[in-house]
Amino acid sequence: MNNFGEKVSFIWTVADLLRGPYRPNQYKDVMLPLTVLRRLDCVLEPTKDEVLDRMKKLEGGKVKNVEPILCRVTGVPFYNTSRYTFEKLKGDPNNIAANLTNYIKGFSTRAREIIERFGFEEHIARLDKTDRLYLVIQRFCQIDLHPDRVSNIEMGYIFEELIRRFNEASNEEAGDHFTPREVIRLMVNLLFDPDDTVLTTKGIVKTLYDPACGTGGMLSVAEDYVRELNPDAQLEVFGQDYNAQANAICGSDMMIKGQNIDHIAFGDSFTDDRFPRHKFGYMLANPPFGVEWKPEQDAIKREHENQGFGGRFGAGLPRINDGSLLFLQHMISKMKDPADGGTRLGIVFNGSPLFTGAAGSGESEIRRWIIENDWLEAIVALPDQLFYNTGIYTYLWIVTNRKEPGRQGKIQLVDGTSFFKKMRKSLGNKRNKVCDDQRDDITRLYGQLSDGDHVRIFDNTDFGYQRITVERPLRLNFAVDDERLARVQEAGPFTKLATSRKRKDTKAAEAEIEAGRQQQQAILAALNTLASEGVVQDREAFSSQLKAAFRKAGVKVPTPLFKAILMALAERDETAELCTDAKGNPEPDPELRDYENVPLKENIDAYMQREVLPHVPDAWVDESKTKVGYEINFNRYFYQYAPPRPLDEIETDLKCIEAEIAGMLAEVTE
Repeated sequence: MNNFGEKVSFIWTVADLLRGPYRPNQYKDVMLPLTVLRRLDCVLEPTKDEVLDRMKKLEGGKVKNVEPILCRVTGVPFYNTSRYTFEKLKGDPNNIAANLTNYIKGFSTRAREIIERFGFEEHIARLDKTDRLYLVIQRFCQIDLHPDRVSNIEMGYIFEELIRRFNEASNEEAGDHFTPREVIRLMVNLLFDPDDTVLTTKGIVKTLYDPACGTGGMLSVAEDYVRELNPDAQLEVFGQDYNAQANAICGSDMMIKGQNIDHIAFGDSFTDDRFPRHKFGYMLANPPFGVEWKPEQDAIKREHENQGFGGRFGAGLPRINDGSLLFLQHMISKMKDPADGGTRLGIVFNGSPLFTGAAGSGESEIRRWIIENDWLEAIVALPDQLFYNTGIYTYLWIVTNRKEPGRQGKIQLVDGTSFFKKMRKSLGNKRNKVCDDQRDDITRLYGQLSDGDHVRIFDNTDFGYQRITVERPLRLNFAVDDERLARVQEAGPFTKLATSRKRKDTKAAEAEIEAGRQQQQAILAALNTLASEGVVQDREAFSSQLKAAFRKAGVKVPTPLFKAILMALAERDETAELCTDAKGNPEPDPELRDYENVPLKENIDAYMQREVLPHVPDAWVDESKTKVGYEINFNRYFYQYAPPRPLDEIETDLKCIEAEIAGMLAEVTE
């Protein structure tokens, strides 16, 4: 990593040349594509003359597809047939814009498509017009970015640090593009750890996919891990991202490494899945935290409703302001069948997917689907202040459809929040770092699969619960007095009596309103006859009295109006008789309704006998409303009680503080 800081600082100083014609938030639009171009230029420079000679021999010949031939010359899956290099561009300052355009167009088709995603060509004329283009190219000639001098992993650090700095300078979010490499390495360790034996097989070929690949950090680190473990192994990487700049960086990086460039796709993974029929052995992702999926809402809801579990989002849809669990469902849809080797995947979330959403909600249903299928293997809590754009705690989920026998039916929680070292200098919100030793410790805790201070092992059903609806009977008393009569007159069905639907015929409308007012007065008069009855604690008895009063007064009261009057004259009364339905069953009181979460392993009747009925003996469970939910309250399982300090210690401290304050006041008053 010796060159990492040096190279970043150099490129950062080159960006100073843009000051004036460009604002800080625009620097990356020039510097990132030029960094990629210079990297490609350094890779191709040693074989440049040979490529031009071979191309000259092939022109006018019978060979129509020259790409395989020229790629064999370069040793990488791209080439450039322009006569220019960065050094040669520097030799013709008067035509720098035209020559640079020619140079870019000289790249092989797929490489040019990746470069074009930067949209850099529109900046060439602007840079040339402001006399910056030649200066920038001249400075870039001074930096050697050949892989022999700057490794692929180091180049990844350079890109990520540049993006972080550029975005920080323009007050934008940096974390949308990449994940700290030490976090990725931990994810890769946990993902591949159970498969080390398989991955050392001679000639083994595996696939890995990232649906939010950004600059390709996860793909690169995973590939390096497998290569270090077994140089004879091959990891084919696939990625997709909707950020054009990040996707171009990822594509160019994979291109230099010899990966298939067609496997790095541009577009929205939700609405434009570029690998719809692919299944992968491994997957990694760090989707954006708390990002709305409103732009994709129509397409996602349509797939959910029309395809169900035949599509990607059959389990449920999370709330609109966080699409994290959509990424996980998308990845699960690309799992290989266990008979074909199955899949292991790792994904980084914030705390929300652990517990957001009550039973029956989209989030809970997604968790239920994953856990009841026995796919969730482990969750590792990471330290806070680990990411560049947020200081919150994050959680790494390991999901697989091929659990080892000892893990089947189990979920492991690993508390890695204390495994970090403070950085000497913070980078945005990033103040902590997981070093090699801490990463090894977390990996070892994960592999041991035994309870301890930092590890808890649970059955799948330990995270499930039954959300029961506890009802209590409705008890009402009834009376006719001034306060309750006022409520009758404010009731909607009563006030509507004195309105008219005959809008066009004024006289008819007035007549209708007058008739309604007369009916209102008749109803009130009938009700006043019951004032002497006092408080009645039986609804059936009072209803009979009310009906009799209306009959005696000759007032016809529709059923909806009768119910409204009855409720306006009612008040809750714990000493009143039960209100029952037509079958004689107690009616529930909506205001006394409560909800309880009963562990899935516990009997509901036993729970009611122990927790509810001793306090409210008349309560019951409405079984038709019971829902099963799942949540993982991670912190609860690792909470350690810290007793409060002794009172004498607190009192001593307070006296010391009082003395200090008194001393300060004395100095002021002298």
